[in-house]
Parts: sequence; structure tokens; C-alpha cells
Amino acid sequence: MAYKCGLQTGEQLAAGNHGNVEGHFEDVEFLKMHEEILADHNLPISGLTIEHIDSFTPYEKAKLQSIIKVKQQLYDQWGWKDPRTCLFLDVYKELLPGACYLVILRDYQSVVSSLLRREFKYFDNKYMKRGLLQRLAWIYVRKPKRINKFYQANAAEFLKVWIAYNHDILTCIEKLPAENYAVINYSMLKQHDEPVFNQLKNKWNFAISYSRFKDVFKEHLIGPDIDIERYIDDKEMIEQAKMLQGRLKEYLLK
Repeated sequence: MAYKCGLQTGEQLAAGNHGNVEGHFEDVEFLKMHEEILADHNLPISGLTIEHIDSFTPYEKAKLQSIIKVKQQLYDQWGWKDPRTCLFLDVYKELLPGACYLVILRDYQSVVSSLLRREFKYFDNKYMKRGLLQRLAWIYVRKPKRINKFYQANAAEFLKVWIAYNHDILTCIEKLPAENYAVINYSMLKQHDEPVFNQLKNKWNFAISYSRFKDVFKEHLIGPDIDIERYIDDKEMIEQAKMLQGRLKEYLLK
């Protein structure tokens, strides 16, 4: 949405893949740098981790600072999107002390459902490239069983990641001046995107033009929620996610 409104969000944006054929609208420069740092710390470059980077090396900070410096020289207004940013909030607060944070709050069930479907596509794509008989055996016999097994094995881990990311977001905004952040409910964007535009244009003074979220939102790419609770035995974790989600909703933009 911000990109369509005229905000510079990257010279080169990440292309589509099995997880999102339309692309993720992530600035490739920040994306690659985040992946490089995660790899250097022996963490998955996907960002699907609950681990934290205890300290950044002077080299890593300098590389991030160099990207920021180029952006500041080229553009009066700019930003970027990459979920991995949640793993780097402390260092970005240091490097960009006056930054504004637009937080899109997406409920835990929707996020875990999306991750389960996206990551399972790795298996699906692999088998669908095989011969006709193997594809038919996969579709009608093996796939339903494999889906259930995959969900059972991964739902809890993906929920842990949601909790870790959103805990870091909450910790971050609790330390920020109220005028430097806005929390938006993802599920409301399609019907009520005007508050977001008003925040960017009138509160943060970005020179942008209104573009409706529903004109760029591809609802057919968003699958139905999975009943993740049937795959997660740790009910205390579910309650932890609900409580965290409730606390973040207290900060929603009115």
C-alpha cells in the first residue's frame, strides 16, 4: 500500500516465489543484509527463529549504516518492509533514532496458518514435478497424510516465532514516543485503510497520494485459517499468544 501511495520502499523489490507469486515487496538491499547477518550468527536466513543476536559486530553495523546513508542521500522520504526487521529492532533504534514504525498486527492463527501452508509448498512443488503416476499417488494418497504430519511437527515452532517477534515489537514500541509508531490491525485494512494514510501523510508528513488497499490486496492468495490448536499440545503457549495479542491491540490506531 505505501509503495502504491508513492513512498520509496526499495529500488529493487524481492521477486515472487512459491510462498507468494506476487512478490513480497521487500527491499532487496535490506533483505540480503539481514540474511547475511543471520547466516553469520548461524541462524536460519528465513528469520524463522526465536533466537536473538546478542551483539552486532562493527562490520555488521557499518554495513547497515552504509545502506541507510545511501537511502538518506537519495530520498527525502523512504522506508522498507521485511519481517526479519523484528530481529534487528535494537540496532535500528540505535542507527535510526528518529524512525517511525508502522506495525501491521496480524493475529497468531492467521500467521501460523500462512507459514504452515507456505512451507509445505516446498514438498508439494517437489512431488508435483514428478511423473504422472507419482503425482497422482502424491495428491490422493500421500499428501493428506504428509500435511497432517507436517502441521503436527511445525505448528508449535511457528507459534513460538510469532510470540518472539511480537514480544520484541511490544518491547520496542513501549520505549518509543507515542508519535513515532502506529499499530494497525491487518484484518481491518481492506475496509478501513484511511487511518493508515492519515498517519503517513498528516502525522508523519510523508508526501504521498491515497491508493486504496483493497485495490492491491490479493485476497485469493490468502488461504483460510487452519485450526492450529489441534496441532499444538502446549495450551499455555496458546494462552501466551492470546495475551500478547491482546496487549498489542491496546496500541491499535484509533
